[in-house]
Amino acid sequence: MKISQGKLLSQINTPDDLKKLSQNQLTQVSEELREYIIDHVSIYGGHFGASLGVVELTVALHYVFNTPDDQLIWDVGHQAYGHKILTGRKEQFHTNRLYGGLSGFPKRSESEYDAFGVGHSSTSISAALGMAYGSAQKGETQRQHIAVIGDGAMTGGMAFEAMNHAGDSNKNLLIILNDNCMSIDPNVGALKDYLTDITTSHTYNKLRDDVWKVLGKISKFGPNAQEIVGKFENSLKSFLLKQSNMFESLNLRYFGPVDGHDVNHLVHVLNDLKDIPGPKILHCITKKGKGYKLAEEDQTKWHAPGKFDKITGEIRKSVPTEPQAPKYQDVFGHTIVELAKKNERILGVTPAMPSGSSLNIMMKEMPDRAFDVGIAEQHAVTFSAGLATQGMVPFCNIYSSFMQRAYDQVIHDVAIQKLPVVFCLDRAGIAGADGPTHHGAYDIAYMRCIPHMVVAAPMNEQELRNLMYTASEYNGPFTIRYPRGKGVMPEWQTPLEKLEVGTGRKLRSGEDLAILTIGHIGNYATKACEMLESEGMQVSHYDMRFVKPLDEALLHEVFTKHNRVLTVEDGCLPGGFGSAILEFMADHGYQSKIVRLGIPDRVVEHGEQDEIYHECGYDAEAIKTAAIRMMDPQVVLQ
Repeated sequence: MKISQGKLLSQINTPDDLKKLSQNQLTQVSEELREYIIDHVSIYGGHFGASLGVVELTVALHYVFNTPDDQLIWDVGHQAYGHKILTGRKEQFHTNRLYGGLSGFPKRSESEYDAFGVGHSSTSISAALGMAYGSAQKGETQRQHIAVIGDGAMTGGMAFEAMNHAGDSNKNLLIILNDNCMSIDPNVGALKDYLTDITTSHTYNKLRDDVWKVLGKISKFGPNAQEIVGKFENSLKSFLLKQSNMFESLNLRYFGPVDGHDVNHLVHVLNDLKDIPGPKILHCITKKGKGYKLAEEDQTKWHAPGKFDKITGEIRKSVPTEPQAPKYQDVFGHTIVELAKKNERILGVTPAMPSGSSLNIMMKEMPDRAFDVGIAEQHAVTFSAGLATQGMVPFCNIYSSFMQRAYDQVIHDVAIQKLPVVFCLDRAGIAGADGPTHHGAYDIAYMRCIPHMVVAAPMNEQELRNLMYTASEYNGPFTIRYPRGKGVMPEWQTPLEKLEVGTGRKLRSGEDLAILTIGHIGNYATKACEMLESEGMQVSHYDMRFVKPLDEALLHEVFTKHNRVLTVEDGCLPGGFGSAILEFMADHGYQSKIVRLGIPDRVVEHGEQDEIYHECGYDAEAIKTAAIRMMDPQVVLQ
């Protein structure tokens, strides 16, 4: 579908084209850019509210700075759609997040304007500061480095580590704090209240206006501009320190708050800040979803709503004719409440993903027993460890790819002390359109090597419930991984059953070969077994449930009976489930031929889950093909 670009936007393919316009045309450019984003996301889907909130800021940044030579980093990257459209990707924007199309996040290999690949929170300031030091090493002292970070991402400890370092430097670093009181869910914690105090202080805001009057005269003072600003700044600092300005205490020059939707004022401010050397922070107040009323009113729902009717706001969803299986995350959300009602020691913890993990169900029903700790995965893990020392049973729910950010805490604070923390890793395996920054490819490998850690994965909703119940009664660290999206059981609210840790189950018996699976991908193997049976092959299928500890009795049965074994996992092949089976076979002297299917040893790009399963060779058809190939006596298996 051809989408109108607007009179001015149609003339812009690069920031150089944008700079050819007069400043009084930027308001119209912003309006056309916002409309272009709304039109595209309504038809093709994607992240929505975040990019609408920074339209004017995006236009102003590319108008003022000499990108890509001046380096612009968007923290997380949900908000970078306008940036992509203005930097040569307008005609391809309809492929955003689609298989083989543009990435939904900034990506260095996609464009020279994407200075740093992002997807996880709180990395922008560190990256920009590193770039600033690198530029200085090359003698490029006039080059600008800009990090745009949201107030939600600012809660991540890495952002504070970077600001602490930046304040001790003299590098050209501009931190733009995009303050909209939101990440995906409403922000929590003391920083949110602190920023609110700054933006609502009448005394501070009067002084802020005085600052801009002085800055507005910089160009008139010529070479004495820095001296004049410095004198004014000393009195400003004196006031700010009395007000306990956190940023000034880190030796970052603080400016703002400013209206992040006044593009002309932003251009004026950014031009002035370009001439002030050293590290500084500009505090912009924006509204997530700006310009689309429904997104402004319900910012969580409209973070990534999917396809919708632009006029009515109706989100387009197919109406099923049969009962549907729930999402795994919702099974978790309801089951933890069910378990918590029976066990008062059970608590829930998540780092800023209550709706994404469905812990919001518990937060609503048991607000004193569920904690959103902000975008702070390391803190979430060690906080959970602290709870466990007091006899609590914390369920720490973190996306698999985000758990990577707290790996030291898992080992040092939980596993070494053998504390009973239950790690529920949502989005394990292929995550879909969010791509490589969000694929949960590595958790089996990185969790199974940790002493004391149990690693399990449910094949369906009933198994998830049973594993959660089992974990709540287990005296040690316990990992449960499950994928993004729906399960397979419309009637999922089954009675809770405690499982014996380290036991799998045989689902099908056959003489030709054995298929061993872990987790939800086992349902694809079930389909493959049915297809193989229709072609005359008799296949055994084992759902192992646990990667660690392995069900050794079941594996002895497998290798005694079968000389051909196929393993299937929705995780990385190096060090994963298949590797664990190979290790068992070698340790016990078996000689079976093994073929492993799973995520290959490369970065896997974005696309729908089934598209990626097919590409990586472990959907039902690929499992069937691999099994047939294993039975071919002419094929030499590697």
